[in-house]
Amino acid sequence: MSYSIAVCDDSPSDCAYMASLLSIWADRRTVPIQVHQFPSAESFLFQYPEHKALDLLLLDIEMGAMNGVSLARRIRQDNETMQLIFITGYSDYLAEGYDVSALHYLLKPIDKEKLFSVLDRALEKKRHMERCLNLDLSGQLLRIPLYEIRYLDVRQNYVTIHGKKDYTVKRPLKDFENALDTRFFRIGRAVIVNLTFIRRVTKTEVFLSDNTALPLPRGAYEPLNRAIIART
Repeated sequence: MSYSIAVCDDSPSDCAYMASLLSIWADRRTVPIQVHQFPSAESFLFQYPEHKALDLLLLDIEMGAMNGVSLARRIRQDNETMQLIFITGYSDYLAEGYDVSALHYLLKPIDKEKLFSVLDRALEKKRHMERCLNLDLSGQLLRIPLYEIRYLDVRQNYVTIHGKKDYTVKRPLKDFENALDTRFFRIGRAVIVNLTFIRRVTKTEVFLSDNTALPLPRGAYEPLNRAIIART
């Protein structure tokens, strides 16, 4: 699995140093990587259409006319999967990092082992996101990334997978449990929910990030809460 990484920093020496650390990390982990370097947010945006499939962007915050936070917000307008790691000399930007779902902040001067630990997390997250649910629909194989699936529900003998699109197949719900991973939790007989999409749980309902409300069967409140806590 090749790993595509970009470094965006207006300091040539910092950019080169980060690229050298990435090379050392990749050698230690025996992970093939491609590293792209950009001297400004503007230069990255100019070439962004060619780099939308980047796995990871290491992004300096304090740059020129466009800073790293503004660039991150622009990326998040149409790209939810690129992982972002902010590099900064200050800790004043933490709130902005949450706004754009940054994986981590790294304070300058960069600690090599801390960087490697964060890169390990990013790589594991990529591997996690790459898992797919395979569906046979009308004689065609459809692969749905697990991270896109919000929940699955069953009506009579038909299961609907709710992701970016909805797909309905004639199969028992239990057939899907082994194909899913620990992100998913079965609530009652009719629903399997992706825990990462849950925003609020009451005694009777589960509310997802897209405002979907799912009924919560009696006795499922405590087990669901324990499953959510176990993943945090």
